[in-house]
Amino acid sequence: MDDLTRTIAERGDLAHLALFLWASGASGLLVWTLRELAAANRRFEDFVKEIAALNRLFNRKD
Repeated sequence: MDDLTRTIAERGDLAHLALFLWASGASGLLVWTLRELAAANRRFEDFVKEIAALNRLFNRKD
């Protein structure tokens, strides 16, 4: 990675390097956020299923 950075710096493409690093970081953050959102959605779905099961259990006793 050091050779790549040195080559880019010698050519004067520091703005391109900064843009690439920003885009990579933003993309990584987006992937992480989507994974967390999917996990939260699964946990919420499990919670709703458990509440529905409790409601069915309590409604049977009435």
